[in-house]
Order: sequence, then structure tokens, then C-alpha cells
Amino acid sequence: MRQPAHGGNLAWAAALAGCPPDAILDFSASISPLGPPNSAIAAILSQIGNLKHYPDPNYSELRLALSHFHQLPPEWIMPGNGSAELLTLIGRELAQLAATILITPAFGDYYRTLKSYNAKVLECPLSLVTGHWSLVLSEAEVLVIGDLSLTKDKGLLLNNPHNPTGKLFSRESVLPYLEQFALVVVDEAFMDFVPPNEEQSLIPVVQEYKNLVVLRSLTKFYSLPGLRLGYAIAHPDCLAKWQLWRDPWPVNTLAAAAAIAALQDTEFQQQTWAWLPPARNQLFQGLAEIPGLQPQVSAANFLLVESQQSTSQLQQQLLQHHQILIRDCLSFKELGDRFFRVAVRSDSDNQRLLTALKES
Repeated sequence: MRQPAHGGNLAWAAALAGCPPDAILDFSASISPLGPPNSAIAAILSQIGNLKHYPDPNYSELRLALSHFHQLPPEWIMPGNGSAELLTLIGRELAQLAATILITPAFGDYYRTLKSYNAKVLECPLSLVTGHWSLVLSEAEVLVIGDLSLTKDKGLLLNNPHNPTGKLFSRESVLPYLEQFALVVVDEAFMDFVPPNEEQSLIPVVQEYKNLVVLRSLTKFYSLPGLRLGYAIAHPDCLAKWQLWRDPWPVNTLAAAAAIAALQDTEFQQQTWAWLPPARNQLFQGLAEIPGLQPQVSAANFLLVESQQSTSQLQQQLLQHHQILIRDCLSFKELGDRFFRVAVRSDSDNQRLLTALKES
């Protein structure tokens, strides 16, 4: 079976470990261990009877719930079948520009969607300096890559917090690029995990910039990856154009109901923000104490770890001897076989991982 490019492929992991998929302890997919929230499950059950009907093609209730959540008019919001579907629409948009600047290491789906439309890609790497990742892009000058010094006809695609490093870029560090690029796409799939008093989302300024698109996911924070639900926030003219490109009813009835309930579940949100920092810190400290491992500081619900040994071999050892799946970073060409990524899970799960790593 082919090695997956994404995390969370339990069928592949189980085949390698020689066990059922539900026996695998999955650290490869960065999904919160606290959910799905009971409110979302109840909403799903309440909608079973409506499966005989088509969803509302305008997703009026879902868009209204999102508009209340972000204090934006509903016409600025487009729900999608996970952020992957929305990335495909964005790839088509970016391909119409002269080139797209991609902050690397980059999520593999960015390459997929850009390649699908033959978009020209210019890679701009983050730099790792004394254990801290930083943007190469300078706030004081126009970006220059190779012999290309003008960016007004180009797009910029980045994620914040950055995947896979976990780096959180300040809102102020990204804002200057909105004046320099034709289109700026900020994937905020992990921003929900940052407490409100620390988050750096660009959603508060989206109405000020017609060239800004913000992507969000509801699957990671609320543990709903099987439902596939994300949304884009952008100028209504842009969203109206994308609507003409997509299939009808991209979001199913159960996903829409779960999302509406989850957005209103402030207790679950507070619980997650209270749980993550100490759990992440405990896992970080445990990893840092293991010889040969150097975890990177993260604002998200995962940690990138530099290793002195082959991480693909380490992945196989953990699967075969401990039934634990970590995310290798072979699909991130800048990282290769010396980095791996792990989700932050419950204290007992995290301790099981640390014990297994000490034995490997």
C-alpha cells in the first residue's frame, strides 16, 4: 500500500503494524482529542430525518451562524466541502495571475491545487534560525525572488499558524503584503486553537481588502474531519464567481447542522483553549528531554520535531512495536527525513508516545 502524503491514514498504518485500524494511536492527524462536541453530535442526530431532502443550496442558516460568529455579513462567507474544495477554487483563481508565491515548507494540497491549473509557483522558504522559524519576506521592501521584483501581478499563499512548523505570524507582519500582491490567501485552518486574546486572524480586516481571502476549517478544532467542512471569507464578488465554478450542494445536511451547533458551543471552545497550552507544553518538555529530539515552539495543536535519526524508520518502529502513528515529513521537501510532526493529544496518550520514543 502506497505511503500516504497526508496524516490520519489509519488503513495504511494498520497494514504496516499488523493490527486493526482502531488499534492505532494516531498522532499524525492534528485533530483535537476533546471532540466532537456533544452539541454537534446531537445536531447530527436531529437531522437524520432530513436526509431525504436536498440541502439548502444557499446554506442560509450556516452562513448566518458563521456571520454571527465572525461579525461579518453572510455574503462574505462561503461554506465548502472542507478547505480542500475551497483550495481547488482558489487554485483556479491564482492560476490566472503571473505567479504565486508559496511560503515553504508548505501543505501538500497547495501544490496539488496549483498544479491542477498549471499555476506558476515561486517558493519562498521560512528560515530556521536558532530553533525559531521566521519569514524571509521583509516588511520593509518589496519581495524579490530570482529576477522577479514586481508582485502586483502575483499571488501570495501562506498559512497561519504555519503548518508544519506551528509558527504564528503576527497580523502586522502579514498586512503589508496586502498592498503588494494582487491576491493574498491566508489559510487559518489552525487559528481556532489560538485563544482569542492571542489570535492573529486577518478576518477583522477582510472587508478592507478586496484582494484578501481567508480560509477556515471546522474539522480540526471540533474533531469533525469525517464530515468535511470549511469556509472561505472574501469579497462577495469573488465568492459569487467561485460559486459558478463549483458543484451544487457541496456541504451535506449533517455537516451544516453540526457546524451551526459547534459554532454556538462556547463551553467547548473555552474547554479547548484551557486544555491545549498546558498539554502542548508538557508534550514539548517531554520531547525535549529525549536525546536526539528537538521540538519546535508551536501555537497550534501539533509540534514539529527535529530528529537526529531517520524519521521514516522511526515511524515504522513506532507502528510495528507500539501501534503509534506519527507524521513523517517526507512530503515537505525542505524537511525531509529529519523531521516529524505529532498532534497534541490527551495526557495519557502523550505519555504513551514519550515512553515509546524513549524505547525506539
